[in-house]
Amino acid sequence: MQSLENNTVKSALNEKPGFHVWWRLLRPHTLTASFVPVFIGTMLAILDGSIHFLLFLAMLVAAMLIQAATNMFNEYYDFVRGLDNENSVGIGGTIVRDGIAPKKIFWLAITFFLLAMLLGVYICLQSNWWVMAVGLVCMLFGYLYTGGPYPIASTPLGEIVSGFFMGTMLIGISYFVQTMTITTDMIVISIPVAILIGMILLSNNIRDLENDKENGRKTIAILLGQEKAVTLLATCFLVSYVLTIVFIGLGILPIWSLIALLSSKKAKQAIDGFRGKKTNVEKIPGMVATAKTNTVYGALLGLSLLIQIFIPFSL
Repeated sequence: MQSLENNTVKSALNEKPGFHVWWRLLRPHTLTASFVPVFIGTMLAILDGSIHFLLFLAMLVAAMLIQAATNMFNEYYDFVRGLDNENSVGIGGTIVRDGIAPKKIFWLAITFFLLAMLLGVYICLQSNWWVMAVGLVCMLFGYLYTGGPYPIASTPLGEIVSGFFMGTMLIGISYFVQTMTITTDMIVISIPVAILIGMILLSNNIRDLENDKENGRKTIAILLGQEKAVTLLATCFLVSYVLTIVFIGLGILPIWSLIALLSSKKAKQAIDGFRGKKTNVEKIPGMVATAKTNTVYGALLGLSLLIQIFIPFSL
């Protein structure tokens, strides 16, 4: 999170006071990482003949609360560890630029976790109490992502952990609470989604590479360097699309899922947004395009499953 000249950061990032402060704290561009898996898991359940609409809404809100709380812990602990200052780019900036008390951010995150747990009680009453145990593990890793003595976000495992928990695990839970089962096809379909969610973190780490290096972090982006990290990003995009095509060919996904490949335009924008860019501000479009790739891919993949329900078609 490189520095800009004082008093220019807020204007450069178009940061506004009032409600906008709290909106930035949620880091809305990351919330798609919780919406997409719940949507896809539920669409797979509908395709298999099972749907409970209130459970879908409860899962969606709980997942977004956990994601938002994780973002708040990130804001809090990065400040406590001295990683953020008023000139840092790539953060909500609510503590260092807007003067929100750090402890208020911390307890707001705890509140979001508690609200997610209350929704979890309802979900368990409608499905199985094992869901609560899995949900608590997800929340624990959400906290340990930036909290605790060894934050996961500071290691090369960040992308893998976020992709697994926010991708495969969340799709699995969303599918299970609707159907009370887990299938091999569901797990397989979650793989490209998990990869794209992990790429959201990789794009953040590419943007923050220099500052993270100065603060002793060992992310994949730091270990590879920017050029190779961007190549890894492009490779993971390609792998996700190739897997999608393979799954369609094997009959795991319907032919309609080809529409998910339309998100490749956003993927190209993400790569172009990083190539040759030096400063954090210059890299922001690449980071945003990466998040949009995940959103568009996930929305179109879920839509393709919905289309298959009304217009069944098999190769």
